[in-house]
Amino acid sequence: MHTPPLAGGPTGPAALHPLLGVVLDALRDGAVARGGPLPGGGPEAVAVRVGAAVGEAFPSHGTSAEEALTTLVRALAEGAADPADPRCAAHLHTPPLALAAAADLAASALNPSLDSWDQAPAAAELEALVTRALAAEFWPGGDALVTSGGTESNQLALLLARQRHGAVQIVQGAHTHHSITRAAWLLGLPEPVTVPAPSGTLDLAALDDALTDLHRPVLVTATAGTTDTGAIDPLPEIAALCARHGAELHVDAAYGGPLIFSDSHRDKLRGLEHAHSVTLDLHKLGWQPVAAGLLAVPDPARLAPLAHTADYLNADDDTEAGLPDLLGRSLRTTRRPDVLKIAVTLRALGRTGLASLVDRTLALAMTFADLVEEHPRLDLYERPALSTVLFRPTGAPDDEVAGIRRALLTEGRAVLGRARADGRLWLKATLLNPHTTTGDLAQLLKTVEGSIPR
Repeated sequence: MHTPPLAGGPTGPAALHPLLGVVLDALRDGAVARGGPLPGGGPEAVAVRVGAAVGEAFPSHGTSAEEALTTLVRALAEGAADPADPRCAAHLHTPPLALAAAADLAASALNPSLDSWDQAPAAAELEALVTRALAAEFWPGGDALVTSGGTESNQLALLLARQRHGAVQIVQGAHTHHSITRAAWLLGLPEPVTVPAPSGTLDLAALDDALTDLHRPVLVTATAGTTDTGAIDPLPEIAALCARHGAELHVDAAYGGPLIFSDSHRDKLRGLEHAHSVTLDLHKLGWQPVAAGLLAVPDPARLAPLAHTADYLNADDDTEAGLPDLLGRSLRTTRRPDVLKIAVTLRALGRTGLASLVDRTLALAMTFADLVEEHPRLDLYERPALSTVLFRPTGAPDDEVAGIRRALLTEGRAVLGRARADGRLWLKATLLNPHTTTGDLAQLLKTVEGSIPR
């Protein structure tokens, strides 16, 4: 058997070129075969189709690069939930920009690892430039770490607080993302104190009471864009309470953070500048392929507890001689250059281009809310804060709402999420496709209406 060609080096592009055509054809054919936002038939039918396409997952003898790519990429595309389809609107699972996906291919082909400078000379410098630029959107002179997403960013925020204060007490709202509680467990911190969020945002009086009763170092976690409704906590008031009680503040802005790019919407993040750390996910309202998370801090010195030495990666004499030390930029060792796709997007679109995408997406949510309000058989939970809209059939019991969602999934006609609010179960549309039209939104509602029992 001949030795397969590599993706890198001077001959890599020539080896990749014909394979890209194979992959793109398979993606197209799979999407055509799927014919909708997700495959029909439910989990068992998908399992049968994938099993038939794969056959023996690890055969004794291979076939060819072209056959393997065609078969498996097509099977994956045919069995995908495609966020580029306007009817796929369940989660914070964005359709990535084509230019970002293309940049991600370059990152995969070059395959640098950002755990030592000699593995990633240019990527290390690019990451430093981009992370400082993004942190500066929140604080002049700030810095940021690239992470795998909001869960890792939140974990790092709690870790840094623990290293500063010891067994810091986390105070969170009932609506806080589950990653905060899991991070506290993982880090051996006390169980978080949870205060009510009866209207979907953190209750200020309850927070004040909790902070008054606690007599140890405290980290308050606020949210700018909940996964259920997109609600944004009252950040200025929370920051003021933290200052009064001597507590630190972390803001999970994984969803809502990119509003900072928009002149029309950045005021919704007012108060965030008082946070001691901020989580940001650009694979949500940034249209990046997963993963593209960040943890931003106002002072690079706050990242000092992450410093770590492994002689084969950042020996003291190498660092003293001027080689950049990258191990303190992450808890991970091997780390791909996810910053490249972000950098390409920032350069190609600029702040105004990203702002335009954010503005258009939030406007689509308002339009969808209008359509729900005008519909005689549907109820709207509330006007959207970001791009998430909750709605439900008028008078329907919760089990009927859940059944409608599952029926749409099984039939492959629509992907909607679910959320509990106001004591009831709601269908959740998370709109992240800026190419969606009003006609697409009307068709989505028509599809839902067709599944409502008469």
